[in-house]
Amino acid sequence: MEAAMRIVFDPAEQEALRADAREMADGDPRIAYVLERLAGEGVDLDAVTSWEDLRENLGQPPLDDAAPTSHVA
Repeated sequence: MEAAMRIVFDPAEQEALRADAREMADGDPRIAYVLERLAGEGVDLDAVTSWEDLRENLGQPPLDDAAPTSHVA
C-alpha cells in the first residue's frame, strides 16, 4: 500500500496562514476558508491536478517553451 503524499506546514507557517485567513475573513471569506484548511490539513498531493491537465481540460493547447511570451504580463 502506497502512503499518501501530503505537504504539511510547520507551526510557524500554519500560524502565518491563519493570520492571513483572519485578515481576509471580512473581505473574502472563501479565501480565508481555504487558507485555514491549508493550515490545518496541508495539501494532498495525490488530489492535485497538474497545470498541463488543467489547460487540457479547458481546451487550451500545451505550453510550448519556444512560443513567444509577448502575451505575458
